[in-house]
Amino acid sequence: MFRRDPVKLALARVSEVLEVDARPLLPLTRTVFRRGGVLAVSRGGKRVLVPLGGVEAGGVFELASVTKPFTAALAGALVDAGRLEWEAPLSSLGSPFRRLPAHLTALSLATHTAGLPMHPARAAVTVFTRFYDPYGGMGAADVIASARRWSQPSRQPRFMYSNLGAGMLALALAHAAGEDASAAGYGRALEGWVTGPLGLDVTLAPAGAVVRPSGLLGGSTLTGFGPLAGAGGLFGPAADLLTFGESRLAAPSPPLLNPPGLPRHLRGVAPGWMVSGPDGEVRWHDGLARGTRAGLGSNLQSGAVVALLSRGTDSPLGMRGAMPALLLSLLGAGGEDR
Repeated sequence: MFRRDPVKLALARVSEVLEVDARPLLPLTRTVFRRGGVLAVSRGGKRVLVPLGGVEAGGVFELASVTKPFTAALAGALVDAGRLEWEAPLSSLGSPFRRLPAHLTALSLATHTAGLPMHPARAAVTVFTRFYDPYGGMGAADVIASARRWSQPSRQPRFMYSNLGAGMLALALAHAAGEDASAAGYGRALEGWVTGPLGLDVTLAPAGAVVRPSGLLGGSTLTGFGPLAGAGGLFGPAADLLTFGESRLAAPSPPLLNPPGLPRHLRGVAPGWMVSGPDGEVRWHDGLARGTRAGLGSNLQSGAVVALLSRGTDSPLGMRGAMPALLLSLLGAGGEDR
């Protein structure tokens, strides 16, 4: 007896929830989930989570840069509570941030327009000497000093994607929330203001096993982010990503920027999110760990939310690879020039 194709079945279920024909995405979906993972979507109160390739539906993955939307959500919650202002200098928070230049704000850091490089300078060496934990030899004071030293202000801020900036922001958010400026303080602030109220098991220290594929960049060692945990240090399952994405549909609209330097496939950038779609209606982010990938996005017009967690890191396809290509296609922005 013939076994029905699990990827075709997954796309059929996805099509019902999203009310689109996802069948043309079969080759792309096969590429993303070649080594297994979880495909999850929701819309209008309906949701479906499909485990593929031997991965359990509740499997916990490294979220990598999908951490950044959570960091931005914490910033938004603190802004709503009056503890922070998007465009106020972080130096106004006082020690240990008082010596930061005035152009370093929550908004500039959350939108990668603060003029900061991708990594602290020492990561050029530690990415080889501490492959799985390149930031682990740093402390919070090192991050703040690096941001102060390497930030490049300009009259017209440009888009420069920066883990340093996102990690620096998380330390400032922890301080604004009344915690110590550290990765642990960020974790407590996130739980108190974002993940806890939503009932999410998205944390810096997962309680159970984490999906750990083998392969060139995989293995049994998890990626460490040290004091830059707010840039990529979270872990979580697909169901909780959907819940978080759904919560963002009803959240106040964050500032939307269209700075110079944006990749041509983007319509703009918002705190924690890349912006795509003809009308800028799609907010998304992907993340690359050493052996797994993550993706999360929503369509503010249709109400669709998509979460993708996959094993393996395949060869790049287009600007940012197969994962974001599938993510954007499911969210209705797949036809844009990538």
